[in-house]
This record gives sequence, structure tokens and C-alpha cells, in this order.
Amino acid sequence: MSSRPLPPRDKLTLCFAHAAYRIGERFALRETGINWFEVRSLAELEARIAEADVLLVSGLWRNELIARAPRLAFIQSVSAGTDQYSRDALRAAGIRGASAQGANERAVAEHAIALILALARKIPEARDNQAAKKWRGMIGDFTQREDELGGKTLAIVGLGRIGARLATLAKAFDLRVIGVRQDPSRGAGAADTVVGIEGLHEAMAQADFVALTCPLTPATTNLIDAKALAAMKPSSYLVNVARGKVVNEPALVEALAQGRIAGAALDCTWEEPLPATSPLWAMPNVLITPHTAGETRRYEDNVIDLLMENLERIGRGEDALKNQFV
Repeated sequence: MSSRPLPPRDKLTLCFAHAAYRIGERFALRETGINWFEVRSLAELEARIAEADVLLVSGLWRNELIARAPRLAFIQSVSAGTDQYSRDALRAAGIRGASAQGANERAVAEHAIALILALARKIPEARDNQAAKKWRGMIGDFTQREDELGGKTLAIVGLGRIGARLATLAKAFDLRVIGVRQDPSRGAGAADTVVGIEGLHEAMAQADFVALTCPLTPATTNLIDAKALAAMKPSSYLVNVARGKVVNEPALVEALAQGRIAGAALDCTWEEPLPATSPLWAMPNVLITPHTAGETRRYEDNVIDLLMENLERIGRGEDALKNQFV
């Protein structure tokens, strides 16, 4: 089926659908003259999606909404991940889609470095001691002290925009960087070396930190399983700023509980919000952030930049959109 056409700019209606992001507020400052409205819940989106020609959305999206959206011609995803969208259903309806890939590459890479530093410098333990009004004394056992990053090895699984940026930041801390990517011929960038996915376990065996920055695809679902975790050194840490389902969570819990790896920093989990019953909450060697790696004060504007570029491309009749996935 061919793509649905967009109406002229003066007839265009945008819908911003997000529970928290202030996209409308930021868009209004641009004074584009384009008509828009904003919804904050799935119920509101269901009620008003029929009015929209263009939709900015991420977590509120349901593929069943396609049947309610006769005018919808283009979805600009607010997130870099697009596994929530049915490509086949969108294509059949003539709806084009583009991701927000790149909008958060600096933020997520910086968050990954922050997590790595927090693990190495034992920042969570320091915060716990502060809450308990405990001044920790000097430690004789050097294996229990804070550590330095220089000379250690970081394996980055997924050497796309975020992974490449993380590699650049890691080099500033004198880390040795091994990149793991589907197609190593695409280059190593700032990484010292790059291997294909067949070299994943070997790279993890060498690493003091393993950072996941890959997208969630059928190939990466449960990529970090029990065998992969078994390849890691007992002194190494796992950092996940990708998607929760890249990691086999029960296998991770077991590896952490048995001390087969030193710890983990997780910005994403299998189920979000993470259920109160999850054993991850109470594990002393786990640092959890609530999928906020990409959430910064500049994020809305970064996504709007992508939206405006793609609207211009559509207006010029171009076939290719930036970050197009449908």
C-alpha cells in the first residue's frame, strides 16, 4: 500500500502523546503556525487520535490505534527503540514511521559512564552510609576498596551511535575498549578493537565492565544469557542502558546472588516499572535507575528537531526519512 499523503502545512494537525514529556510546551516556542494538541493518557489518545495527521508517541502507542486513525500518515517516535510498533500493520495502513535514534546518544552514553563510575567508586555504598550517618573507615582489604578505571577493559555490546559515543568517553578515562557489533567491517571508531557477535563471549571474558547499548531485536533478545554471564570474570560488572529483554533476567539474578559477577547497574528491566517483588531491588551489588538514561532537559527539543526535519522531507516528496523504520 502506498503512503498516506500529508495535508498542506496550514491544514496539518500534530498530536503529542506522552505521559510526562512537555513536548507541546517546547513546540509552541517555535511558533511554526502548525496546529497541534497534546494528550497524556492512552484513554485521551484513543479519543482524539482520529484528529491527527502526525503523531509523536512512544509508551502510549498500541497497534490497535491504527484502526482509530484514518488521517494518520506519519509517526515520529519519541523513543529510539521501536519494538512497540508493528511494521507490517503500519505499512499496510500506509503510515510511515521514524525513530528518535540519536536524540539521546549523548545522554545515554553519559549515563553509562556515570553508572560505571558509580560502580567503580562505590557511590551507592557511600550514599547508603550517608543515610545511616556512618563514616566508613579505611579498608585494609584492597579488593573492597574503590577502584580506578585506567587500564581496565570495557566491552561495549552494540557499537551504534550510543555505543560509539560511550567508547569516546571511555577513552578519556584510559579504558581499553572492545566493541561488539553485528558487522565489524563498519569500523571500530574510538574502540581499540571491534569483533563480531560471534566474539561476544570472548570479549566479555576480557572485560571488567560490559556495557549494553544495542537495540532490542530478535537477534539481541536474551543475548546476555546464562552462558554469556558465565563468560564474565567474577570481578566484572554488567551495565545495561539498552533494553531489559537483552538480558535474561532470571539468569542475571542467579549470577548476582551467587557472586559469579561483582554487580550490575541497570537502567532497564524485563518489566517496567520493576515490580516490588523483584529480587533485584534488595541486592546490594545492584544499582537501578528507572529507565532515565535518555531523559534530559534537552530531550523534547532534540525530538522536535527530528520531527521538523522529517516533515520537511515529506513536504519535499522525499522517500527517505531520518531514522525511518517504516
